[in-house]
Amino acid sequence: MRIKEEDDHVSVAPGKRLIFAYYITGHGFGHATRVVEVVRHLIAAGHDVHVVTAAPDFVFTTEIQSPNLYIRKVLLDCGAVQADALTVDRLASLEKYSQTAVVPRASILATEVEWLNSIKADLVVSDVVPVACRAAADAGIRSVCVTNFSWDFIYAEYVMEAGYHHRSIVWQIAEDYSHCEFLLRLPGYCPMPAFRDVIDVPLVVRRLHKSRAEVREELGIGEDVKLVVFNFGGQQAGWKLKQEWLPPGWLCLVCAASDNQELPPNFIKLAKDVYTPDVIAACDCMLGKIGYGTVSEALAYKLPFVFVRRDYFNEEPFLRNMLEYYQCGVEMIRRDLLIGHWTPYLERALSLKPCYEGGINGGEVAAQILQDTAIGKNYASDKLSGARRLRDAIILGYQLQRAPGRDMSIPDWYSLAENELGLRPALPSEEINEKSPLSESSIQDFEILHGELHGLPDTMAFLRSLAGLDAGLDSGKNAEKRQLRERIAAAGLFNWEEEIFVARAPGRLDVMGGIADYSGSLVLQMPIREACHVAVQRNHPSKHRLWKHALARQHAKGQRPIPVLQVVSFGSELSNRAPTFDMDLCDLMEDEQPISYEKAKKFFAQDPSQKWAAYIAGTILVLMSELGVCFEDSISILVSSAVPEGKGVSSSAAVEVATMSAIAAAHGLKITPRNLALLCQKVENHIVGAPCGVMDQMTSACGEANKLLAMVCQPAEVKELVNIPSHIRFWGIDSGIRHSIGGADYGSVRIGAFMGRKMIQSMASAMLSRSLGNSQVVDVMNGYEEEHGIELLETEASLDYLSNLSPHRYEAVYAKKLPEFMVGEEFLDKYVDHNDSVTVIDSKRTYHLRAPARHPIYENFRVKAFKVLLTAATTDEQLNALGELMYQCHYSYGDCGLGSDGTDRLVTLVQQMQHHESSKGENGTLFGAKITGGGSGGSVCVVGRNCIRSSQEIIEIQQRYKAATGYLPFIFDGSSPGAGMFGYLKIRRRFTSSSPKPQN
Repeated sequence: MRIKEEDDHVSVAPGKRLIFAYYITGHGFGHATRVVEVVRHLIAAGHDVHVVTAAPDFVFTTEIQSPNLYIRKVLLDCGAVQADALTVDRLASLEKYSQTAVVPRASILATEVEWLNSIKADLVVSDVVPVACRAAADAGIRSVCVTNFSWDFIYAEYVMEAGYHHRSIVWQIAEDYSHCEFLLRLPGYCPMPAFRDVIDVPLVVRRLHKSRAEVREELGIGEDVKLVVFNFGGQQAGWKLKQEWLPPGWLCLVCAASDNQELPPNFIKLAKDVYTPDVIAACDCMLGKIGYGTVSEALAYKLPFVFVRRDYFNEEPFLRNMLEYYQCGVEMIRRDLLIGHWTPYLERALSLKPCYEGGINGGEVAAQILQDTAIGKNYASDKLSGARRLRDAIILGYQLQRAPGRDMSIPDWYSLAENELGLRPALPSEEINEKSPLSESSIQDFEILHGELHGLPDTMAFLRSLAGLDAGLDSGKNAEKRQLRERIAAAGLFNWEEEIFVARAPGRLDVMGGIADYSGSLVLQMPIREACHVAVQRNHPSKHRLWKHALARQHAKGQRPIPVLQVVSFGSELSNRAPTFDMDLCDLMEDEQPISYEKAKKFFAQDPSQKWAAYIAGTILVLMSELGVCFEDSISILVSSAVPEGKGVSSSAAVEVATMSAIAAAHGLKITPRNLALLCQKVENHIVGAPCGVMDQMTSACGEANKLLAMVCQPAEVKELVNIPSHIRFWGIDSGIRHSIGGADYGSVRIGAFMGRKMIQSMASAMLSRSLGNSQVVDVMNGYEEEHGIELLETEASLDYLSNLSPHRYEAVYAKKLPEFMVGEEFLDKYVDHNDSVTVIDSKRTYHLRAPARHPIYENFRVKAFKVLLTAATTDEQLNALGELMYQCHYSYGDCGLGSDGTDRLVTLVQQMQHHESSKGENGTLFGAKITGGGSGGSVCVVGRNCIRSSQEIIEIQQRYKAATGYLPFIFDGSSPGAGMFGYLKIRRRFTSSSPKPQN
């Protein structure tokens, strides 16, 4: 197949030969290959082009043989560092960029200015190296960028993971781009507000050298053979392609295979310097990852593209949107890619009818504009530029404000605004909002067979959303409308004539106790207003509607219908994870027994884009393993969580508790809220792999609105529900720094605490032996009678929880004997084990020991005092004392190494507000604050007077924090019932004459 040739030339500029300096980013071949097409036209017009790149020479010389092409091998930025072919390492990307472009910045600028002057460059072009724009400005040369994304947008997501110490990278890159005169913007673009002006150009696509027939003839492959090109730009380490992965009659052409890689007979290794466009055009579909190069060529050659998501690359959603709109894309689950379950995706690809009819001569158009600019032409800023940049800025701001760890989607209003301004062809769009047909249904669309709504507006909203799923999905025109794929998947999830079970579980605000839970402390936790809803339906396998790839998987195994788990997660399109998950439930069994938790952990970890499913499917395995539940029916699960991730308010516990509650209800299981919480902790500890205590799940399951759950974590004894006095109020304020209890800091502090307990036990045993041997109590007994001292030592020698050791006893006997740090190997040599089943000591690592051991001993005392103070007389002294205990807790976290710049700043802002002249005495409204949960980011909890002024001061702190950091914190305010109080809803769709018929 050959694309119709465009006029393959740029009108030659009169006068002298122009000199272009063309800088190419160090990320991937895609940038270099599109630059080739622009450079080819510039050289054909008689100009010199100096390409500054780290890409191999053959990328340019294969297509351009001219003495006017100069290649200078320099790396001035690193792009995104990939852990593997599909995963970007965000922290490593920022660190490498810092080393490559930030640390040597001054010398880079000096070198580039000197070089640009030495070649007498007429124009600097960048795709899309930030420092090139600044160097051009310093050299007094005009500059233009040609790209579909910019690195400030890509890196903006990474700083959410890294914290604020890397935020300056984003601002520096944006400032560099601002020196660029204008941007030549390619289709599939991301928001790029840093550029002063924008000119849209068509797709830049490399031309074809050979026809489909010519390529196939050279390869000896007839038209009767189906060809797929495997185009990943690198493959998974140790990954072996297998013959049975392809359907009969198919061959696969493999790009970028290693020299020593052995391929089965139906896979063909292509040369490293193969001209990919010709190969792509000769194939029937492509299998690979989304990038500008693969997407543009798939669209241009109308080639169906089976793609697998990359983790943490913000360009992808924008390109994916374009692929899907032009009916050119099929998403493959990464797990199916890795295990070779390719057939249903390849067959689906052949049924697509790609319909891109836009321009593909962007190389020629861009070259003409660059030439005109180099000879002095000024491209006037059009009237839409300001509005365009404003919308881009809003999107970039939204990205920086969103829940940390979440990737970017394309809001409908953004696309619609572009349509109204005529910036791109109108895309058919169906917004999903309160006024759309998809959400006109109310809760009256369901018959509630069991349970009640408890007056919760979020539950009513969830039912409205559920009722709208089967609307507007009829075959025909509506099927072509662009909708969120998660809603399309959810619409086919349930049999609308059967019962559905709904559970709800809130997140929690850690008021006091935090990380002392795993050491047996008393904790005080408040369920927050934000919650997770889960809908579950069970169906006989023969009646269960399977997704196409799941059905193909069963057919491939020659199996009769077997129980299958299918999950849809709402909100996944706002994150860089797949919206659906499915598995055969028999995969959770081995030799008629549930698989081990360790095997399950490895199973869910193999695909980062679906690791979220461990929180959901893990509940099924725990019920099988711990309660012996046999799941004979297929299970459909819809998850919709409003609990923000990464803010330290237990989003994971809310998902686990709501999921297990709904599954239990659907299967008639009677599990007490306490036991349900303990089972969910096993999911988190053993299947997800996060070494958390149990307070998160207990609060989500057992909490009540506007009460603090008082629980002794030994392992999980609810003492009482403490009423929050009417004059006291608690808030949570998010720091914007992502918190994760799966992170190294939390785990190492937990290990340090258990090390400390083991050493205290050992010291007590040694003193007890000496005391009994001498028939007297040693001096350290501090005045106790002999028998009392021996009893104390006996108790401490078998200390089960650190929190059971009193602060005065710790200070008198053990504090000075515990080392501040200890290397894992030294501890293991002396004590063998730290007796914690959910963490493993790294023999080479040095652990904080004294502070982590001290924290739960004092925290337990602080929590007890806090609980007593809540019922004390209403005075300023009461509030000041509560606040002081929270401050002490916060600084103890810091001593353990679990603080963060963001949470420290928020606590300082509370202190400043508290001690301001206008807040002294009876006017005071805020009294204390502390970091919450696992620390290392997340949120802080604030205590204050329940009055209007305190809410105003919380908002003022929010604004001050934004002014200092650029991040507007999320405020948690309000409470709601736990899963136990909510119970469950059993509902059935009620159909009327005006209701849409079920699509089963």
